[in-house]
Amino acid sequence: MVDLVIDGCTALVHDDSGQIQFVQDAAVVVRGGVIDAVTSTREAASLEAVERIDGRGQLAMPGLINCHTHSPMVALRGIAEDMPVEEWFNDWIWPIESNLTDRVVELGARLACAEMIRGGVTTFADHYFSMDRVAAAVADSGLRANLGWAFFSSQGAEGRERSLDFALRMRGAADGRITTSLAPHAPYTVDDDDLAATAALARRHGLLVHLHAAENRAQTDNSLERYGRTPIGVLQRTGLLDVDVLIAHGTGITPKDLDVLREGTGRIGVASAPKGYLKFAWDTTPVRGLVAAGVAVGLATDGAASNNTLDVWESMALTALVQKSEENDPAWLTSRQALGHATLQSARAVGLGDEIGSLAPGRRADVILVDLSGPHTQPLHDVAAALVHSARSADVTTTVVDGRILMRDRRLLTLDVPEIVAELNAELPALTERRKGKRIQDYDG
Repeated sequence: MVDLVIDGCTALVHDDSGQIQFVQDAAVVVRGGVIDAVTSTREAASLEAVERIDGRGQLAMPGLINCHTHSPMVALRGIAEDMPVEEWFNDWIWPIESNLTDRVVELGARLACAEMIRGGVTTFADHYFSMDRVAAAVADSGLRANLGWAFFSSQGAEGRERSLDFALRMRGAADGRITTSLAPHAPYTVDDDDLAATAALARRHGLLVHLHAAENRAQTDNSLERYGRTPIGVLQRTGLLDVDVLIAHGTGITPKDLDVLREGTGRIGVASAPKGYLKFAWDTTPVRGLVAAGVAVGLATDGAASNNTLDVWESMALTALVQKSEENDPAWLTSRQALGHATLQSARAVGLGDEIGSLAPGRRADVILVDLSGPHTQPLHDVAAALVHSARSADVTTTVVDGRILMRDRRLLTLDVPEIVAELNAELPALTERRKGKRIQDYDG
């Protein structure tokens, strides 16, 4: 007896070299929250299963991974638009965030989880405050997440200690679906002593470090002027490139930085969220150079306050398009390469490269079904191109995490969206009041 069989589908799988293949008339067999086999529908027909899903006309693929977001910030979706990042942070986001309550954080995280489940995201890496509340949302939603409690040096030792306490206390929670990280905000808000102490703690406790760095070229220029080093150079000097680290954005990474990253001895990942960069008129993450340097580049959305959605399908399509434009090379980045970044590369970036990111025996059973029968995806000459350039998040019909069905036929099974939205809307007047002079931090990147 197995727990779940998804049969009759086309399956996106990776070969031994990590290249993407599509297997027709496939069946995905799940036992104990783990993929037991990817076989043929005929071979799976004789299996007794607790539950079966008819995947005919659909594509099964690994669940998408959102490598960097701030899930509670869905509460601020669309509140500050069409302005430079300095104004966005200092006059809007950080004053409003001073009004955050634990309940608003949890409601925002729950709404974010619902959005991600509906968009086929099965794992996300979150970097925010009041993370116990985010962890509660993750546990109830059924999603998988890496969670880090953000801190600034302006908070003193207490901020770093709280981030460590949360990371040690909550890793392995939600039946193992929650992993944790230390979460210094960025080199321009966390000083070298705190960054070095974070690296030492990460090494001692085997934790990932998740932070923003070289977010844009202006930050890199300012860092060079003040400290004589780029933000990536600061990470190197403080030891953060010799532990496992997830760097958010990196659009200000220079060619010399690529050599520095190549020399790092830790597992280094970069999360790229191209939609926000376009909105802020930034450069883009140098994906080609990072790949050549051996850095895992995962896809992300950042928070919905800047990105407006938590839609990794958007990130995947924009990554492929923006990279072609940036490199002036229509042959780079291909649809299959974009899918690789959305799956195995993203899994490696969040430190779960051996557990998720592909449909293979022994991997956690994080699976989504995508309907490619719509007029916007037909005719189906190239499945990879259809997924990257034609499919939408609304084409995801079913989302499974650890073998548990969280959405079936577009119906959410773990979260009540109208109830969440009604309570969140009642909290918005107090949240969105901007109190002059009261910021959680100043942006001076």
